[in-house]
Amino acid sequence: MTGTGDGGLSDLIIQVATRLFAGLGYDGTDMRQIADAAGVDVTTLRGRFSDKRTLYLAVMDRMNRYHNAVLEKGVKDLVTAPPERKIAALHALLDLYVDFCCRHPEYPALYTFRWLSDASDVPEPEPMYAAPAAQFVSDSIAPLVTAPDVDVDYMINSVIWCVHSFVQSGVYDRSGRRYGHDHPGALWHFRRHLHRMVHRTLLLPGEPPPVERPSRG
Repeated sequence: MTGTGDGGLSDLIIQVATRLFAGLGYDGTDMRQIADAAGVDVTTLRGRFSDKRTLYLAVMDRMNRYHNAVLEKGVKDLVTAPPERKIAALHALLDLYVDFCCRHPEYPALYTFRWLSDASDVPEPEPMYAAPAAQFVSDSIAPLVTAPDVDVDYMINSVIWCVHSFVQSGVYDRSGRRYGHDHPGALWHFRRHLHRMVHRTLLLPGEPPPVERPSRG
């Protein structure tokens, strides 16, 4: 069950569970916490979602459907772009992914917990969502890469690692002050670095498109 999409109780429960699973992890969250945060009793919660595993899969399904809709738009724009616009469309796809993760930090948080062996008894999300999405993007990018010995799959994984880590942890300046993904300057520096990393690792021709610096005002 993935919720009704109509703003009903199931949707509220999924939204609350998403925040808790993203903040505490699957293993660190129990049904009573979710019920309390949603303002319902455990019996009502279990009437909608029989157990924590079922609810977690509903959360992952919803987040990954949001995620995949963004990827599908970016890939469609890439595939349909004329040859002279292909590289720009690739960079636009990269921006879409960064923007999605910044708008929905729960998404990278959920997967970061999984990287730390959270919910190890719930293996479905990787084969159902993460692996097909990465392969979909990799297959779409591969025709643009003509240089030998470029590992597109590892480049996709590198982008995921970098974006998830940036959204979760931010960056530190030389004084040790941390800037999160919601800091315009930090986001600009990260985005510019990511575009350069992808462009040069894939050995694409020319220079990556410039990233507009945020206004100081």
